[in-house]
Amino acid sequence: MPPFEALKLARSKNLDLVEISPTAQPPVCRIMDYGKYLYQQEKKEREAKKHQKTITVKEVKFRINVDDHDYETKKNHVLRFLDGGDKVKATIFFRGREMTRTGLGRTILERLIKDVEPQSIVEFRPRQEGNTLHAILAPKKSAAEREKEKEKEAKAKAKAERQEKMLQEKMAQAKLAPKTDTDTDKDKKDEQPAVAAAGAQAPTSGSQA
Repeated sequence: MPPFEALKLARSKNLDLVEISPTAQPPVCRIMDYGKYLYQQEKKEREAKKHQKTITVKEVKFRINVDDHDYETKKNHVLRFLDGGDKVKATIFFRGREMTRTGLGRTILERLIKDVEPQSIVEFRPRQEGNTLHAILAPKKSAAEREKEKEKEAKAKAKAERQEKMLQEKMAQAKLAPKTDTDTDKDKKDEQPAVAAAGAQAPTSGSQA
């Protein structure tokens, strides 16, 4: 329809005439609440940013003479960063005469790569730049996969807690349940043979004489 008719129709509905595709022939327009449309778009962008994970590179430094305890500590740091969705730059800095032992540093990084292989992928193998040797590791699982795993673990934990609570309630009810007449009669029957047996074993005064 002509633009003035479309504009008149939009005003009659107290809405806006918005040009959607100006390059089309003829141009495409839509009658809508433009203010509401902008609000919804802004809301979608805020939600997207809320769930967006910013990937950062965390650096973990090693020494060529690192002992086993210190190595395990730093390896755990690497695993924690990877689990959080961050990349890790493992670095070895050589000082002075340590430059003659770069092979030892490469061995340490290769050991690290092997130890964290289930949780990571190698973006850059150990490479040397000046007196620094480094490798870059990235998390193997995407942010969406990690979120699904966390949700699955949370559901399993909640289910186990519910089952444990139900079991405790059943045990408490069983302890507090009153005895029925059937239970009382059964107890009496159990007592009667014991009394009769006791009477049979007790000697009478006549037999002693």
